[in-house]
Amino acid sequence: MNAGKDKSPSLGLIDSQSVKTTRNGGICRGIDGGKKTKGRKRHIIVDTLGLLMAVVVHAANEHDSKSAPKVIALLKERFSRLIKIIADGGYRGELIENTKTTFGLVLEVILRKDDSPKFQVIPKRWVVERTFAWFESYRRLSKDFEFLTDTSETMIRLAMIRLMLNRL
Repeated sequence: MNAGKDKSPSLGLIDSQSVKTTRNGGICRGIDGGKKTKGRKRHIIVDTLGLLMAVVVHAANEHDSKSAPKVIALLKERFSRLIKIIADGGYRGELIENTKTTFGLVLEVILRKDDSPKFQVIPKRWVVERTFAWFESYRRLSKDFEFLTDTSETMIRLAMIRLMLNRL
């Protein structure tokens, strides 16, 4: 795919998605208290085109700021130009400084403006949300059916490969 971009991205976008699991969804499950979802979280980092750079699946009861280093660690030395990762409000706190010292990356948190009663698209943050929407096109990803988290991560990678092949 030729989108006029360098092969190595300089900007990443991080977010997580809580998904329900089936009854025999394995031992790595939890309850996301904010969304009241019993299952797992898909934690991804994408580039500005929405293409997958890293994925980690973990129990839904792990907070985004606590599990983000696992995903960011997968980027280490894979993308030479990467300097900044954009995140939502769930990644505030000491994670910003830890990301700078541990990985040498800038973690920028972009928050919603509270003064507007209407829904607003947050610049660049919509790209990672769109990637999650692409996953919904695959029945195998509509719910986490897998027993192991490694298998869930593989299914996400396979869906992304298919999406990229369709763009050729």
